[in-house]
Amino acid sequence: MKGFYSLLGMIYLITTSFYLSPEKNSVENKIIISEKTVKTTTENVSNEKTGNLTSSEELYNAILFENNNKLNFDVFAKAILGFNNLKKAGKLNEDAHLLTVCDFSMSSNKKRLWVIDMNERKVVFNSLVAHGKNTGEEFAEKFSNTESSYQSSLGFYITDTTYEGGNGYSLRLLGMDKGFNDAALQRAVVMHGADYVSEEFAAAHKRIGRSWGCPAVPRALAAPIINTIKGKNVLFIYYPDENYLSSSEWLKS
Repeated sequence: MKGFYSLLGMIYLITTSFYLSPEKNSVENKIIISEKTVKTTTENVSNEKTGNLTSSEELYNAILFENNNKLNFDVFAKAILGFNNLKKAGKLNEDAHLLTVCDFSMSSNKKRLWVIDMNERKVVFNSLVAHGKNTGEEFAEKFSNTESSYQSSLGFYITDTTYEGGNGYSLRLLGMDKGFNDAALQRAVVMHGADYVSEEFAAAHKRIGRSWGCPAVPRALAAPIINTIKGKNVLFIYYPDENYLSSSEWLKS
C-alpha cells in the first residue's frame, strides 16, 4: 500500500511541475510588458532627438549659402535650438521666421552675419559686422555684460524698436541671457551702421573697425537689415565660450 501511495505522490509532482501559478504568471507578464514599455519609450525619445537633428540638417541643407562663406552647421543648430526655445517661452510671435546669426569665432574681415528667412529657406543678408573695441583686434576674444567695458556680449537677443541716434538709424536689442547680455539696453548695445565696417577699411587697417560693443554693420546695409529684423526677431551672437554655452537657458535641449 505504501508503494501505491508513493506512486501517486510521484505522479502528482510530475503533473503539477508544469503548472505556473496565476501570481507567478502575472508577475512575469508584467516584467515582459514593462521591458517592452521601456524599450518603446527609449526608442521614441531616440527617434524624437534624431528627428529634430534631421530637421535642422534638412533646413540647413536647403538654405543656399555662398559656398565660400557658409555658416557653420554647429552654430546654426545652436541658433535654431535657441530660436525654438524662445518661441516656446512666448518671447516671439508665433509667425516669427527670421533668424540673424553673428559668428564671432570668425575673422571680422569675413562676412560673419547672416539674416536667414526660415520659411523661404534663404539667406536674406550676409554682411560684415563689428565687435567691441575691447573684445579683440581682427578676432573676438573677450566678452562682457558690464557698462563701459566696450566689449561685445554673447547670447540671444530679441530685436526691439528703432530710433535715430548718434550713429544714425539704430535698432534696440533686448538681451535674453541673464548675466551675459541682459544689460544690453542699459549699455545702449544696439545695431547701427558705421563707415568703419567696410572692405575698404579692412584693406587699409588689416581689419574692420570696432564699436563700443554694438554689432555694427556697413552703413549702406544698416537700414535694409534693421527694417527686416526689427520687431521681435532673434539675433544670436555666437562664440565658443564654454561657460556661456553650458549656462544659457536657451541652449538646453
